[in-house]
Amino acid sequence: MKKSMLALAVLGAIAGAAQAQSSVTIYGIIDTGFTYANKVTTGGTTTGSKFALTSGNLQGSRLGFKGTEDLGGGLNAIFALEAGFNNTTGANANTTLLFNRKSWVGLNGGFGTVMVGRQTDYADTISAYTSVNDFGGITGNVGHTLDRLEGIRTNDSVSYTTTNLSGLTLQAMYGFGQTAGSTSAGQAFGTGAQYVNGPLALGLNYYQSKQGSTPADFSLNTYSATTGSYSGTSSAAGSTAAKVFSAVGSYQFGPARVYANWSQVKQPLNTTSLNGTSLTTSTGLLSNANKANVYEIGTAYSLSAPLTLLAAVEYTTANFTGVSSTGKLTQFNLGSDYALSKRTDIYAFLSNLRASNMLNPGIAAGSTGSDASQSGLSVGIRHKF
Repeated sequence: MKKSMLALAVLGAIAGAAQAQSSVTIYGIIDTGFTYANKVTTGGTTTGSKFALTSGNLQGSRLGFKGTEDLGGGLNAIFALEAGFNNTTGANANTTLLFNRKSWVGLNGGFGTVMVGRQTDYADTISAYTSVNDFGGITGNVGHTLDRLEGIRTNDSVSYTTTNLSGLTLQAMYGFGQTAGSTSAGQAFGTGAQYVNGPLALGLNYYQSKQGSTPADFSLNTYSATTGSYSGTSSAAGSTAAKVFSAVGSYQFGPARVYANWSQVKQPLNTTSLNGTSLTTSTGLLSNANKANVYEIGTAYSLSAPLTLLAAVEYTTANFTGVSSTGKLTQFNLGSDYALSKRTDIYAFLSNLRASNMLNPGIAAGSTGSDASQSGLSVGIRHKF
């Protein structure tokens, strides 16, 4: 009997140790707010003010699973599965992809981290030092969706990230186009760096993707073919579709964090001449530009432990094939964020977006501007679990 009890105790200890060596975490974000925008056009016909309940103003609502297993010798198996959803309707953010945000597995240890699957490039990491960290998707339409700082995914990809090297972290990524007979069709690659030393943070990222029938760069699946940019087809396969470079910097001055960044996006396949057409219609979308530069400055000031005041200005220039004038977008943002707890906060953002020689894309999703100047207000609550 004593031997049986001893055996059970040993087995229990082994099972407990095995359980302690691996873990799975369920996590998520629910972000919902009220959004008002004036001078909105819907379907190119209806114009006026729009008041809506919206999901994911600051961060996209999501449900995720992440885990790690200790393999011994400092080596760990890691994974993440993350799905986005619209919490105002309960619908999936993407009807064709279950884990549309993240779907990767990998290994990490003293050598760094290797991940394979669907993941974001390093622009998503260094976006922590931009307005994306403070205003989320509110600054997306003025350029942060185009320059990938909002976290654009790369399918069929492998990435390697170094350990922290005295404040410096490096990453390299490669996305497979998976086209028979061609290694270049649909491929993508990127490299990034981050340096953090006390109050100073700097980041660089370069990303390049090519056209193909199954492009690794997920943003290519949403391009419009009407202006020379191709959408998930084999047309111009192997040709460079996007080149994106971003440089960001941030510094903490006591209670105030100030930041500045610049991105340049080139889309060589956007070559259809728009000469003679009006860039204030759908042809003048920022995504149809063959070259764009996005500039930004901003600050986050901690007025008290729970209250942070926010401000940012974005200025974007866009060049279109066959058009001599340069399109311009300028957005001014003021906001506040109040932490009710470590996991729950409330926020309020006020923005004004002005367009010149191009279409006003609107401040919030689904709010394309019917006028050169549009204003919007978002008030919401975010809970993390």
